[in-house]
Amino acid sequence: MKNLILIFFVTLYGYTNAQEKISLDKCYELVRINYPLSKQNEALNSQLKLQNEIIGLDKLPKVSLNAQATYQSEVTQIPFSIPNATVEPLNKDQYRATLDVNQLIYNGGLLNAQSKLKEIQFKTQQQQIEVSLYQLKNIVNQYFFGILLLQEKNELLQSKMSLLIEKNKEVKTAVKFGAILPASEQVLEAEIIKIQQQINDLQFDKRKLLYHLEKLTATNFDENTILENSISLETTEALRPEFDFFNLQNQQLEASQIIVSKSNLPKLNAFIQGGYGNPALNMLNNSFEAFYVTGIRLNWTLFDWNKTKKEKEVLEISKQLIASEKETFQLNLNRQLQETDFEIQKINQQLKSDEEIIDLRQKIVKSSEAQMKNGVITTSEYLNEIDKLFESKNNQKSHQIQLQLTQANYQIIKGN
Repeated sequence: MKNLILIFFVTLYGYTNAQEKISLDKCYELVRINYPLSKQNEALNSQLKLQNEIIGLDKLPKVSLNAQATYQSEVTQIPFSIPNATVEPLNKDQYRATLDVNQLIYNGGLLNAQSKLKEIQFKTQQQQIEVSLYQLKNIVNQYFFGILLLQEKNELLQSKMSLLIEKNKEVKTAVKFGAILPASEQVLEAEIIKIQQQINDLQFDKRKLLYHLEKLTATNFDENTILENSISLETTEALRPEFDFFNLQNQQLEASQIIVSKSNLPKLNAFIQGGYGNPALNMLNNSFEAFYVTGIRLNWTLFDWNKTKKEKEVLEISKQLIASEKETFQLNLNRQLQETDFEIQKINQQLKSDEEIIDLRQKIVKSSEAQMKNGVITTSEYLNEIDKLFESKNNQKSHQIQLQLTQANYQIIKGN
């Protein structure tokens, strides 16, 4: 029995010494910082910077080199003769090389609209990451409150073991004086060993859940880590990140509509072309010459067979689809909130019953203890009442943790 007591206090010391404490909000924060998905924000920033640089390049002059050599079946000829002059016919093989420079002057603000669209797309992708990270909170809750429940059960088992060790001391004294049979001591010792086994099982279960929480948060926890049973239930005005995501999707479609509208506006370019060829600009000069041409060029699509109109209609339908998704999401959210609220009410009612049951069980145990000392009931019968008492306390702790989990889930559903 001395060994059993030693095991108990060594276990208790190892469990309570050098414990690391962590809160639920801290777990949320660790997931947000360390989860691989969060690292995409840096890549998205780099992507947006490059895309804006690419759009900016369209404002710079475009330089192109062109060269061609051709042979044609017929060339331009003068249909009459000139007295005292000889006009040589053009060569059927002709050559030309040019260097062309084009500078955008005006395009109806299309480049600025494209830059705006890229920025909104960037924000939409960022918000999609926020949505995914927010949904991980539910998984964090499962692990966190699972570990919390194991902690509470462990405390109950430690309390039960402490109680039985004290009772075993009393039984040993009674056995020594012949008041109780020696078998009573053995029954208690067997129960203490059983409880120690249950404590060991809880520690393994806790280690398993901590491992999953470590992988989710990318943080190493000590196996003696204690989760703080202090859940904030303050209600703040907040929205689910999905609503911002829906709004950004709408903004993205509106920006796309602006681009479609600007795609048919007039586009004005300045250009200069320098070249060398045979013939050059003078078609009657059958020799290689340098030349240049400069000016401005206007392009304006006056009729596109209603292509722009149809593209706008497609984008408008997409906006209607997003509005439908948002409405569906809101309906499901309201349903989940209502169901969770009912669950909270049910657990609160269970906790009221738990208090009454524990109060009655404690009175029964106190009566059984006196009966065992007087030899009216056996130690096994007394242990049976002890088990029922701690089973009631275990149910109470389970309901308390379940209530906290449900309340935390309610906050997540609501968007706090």
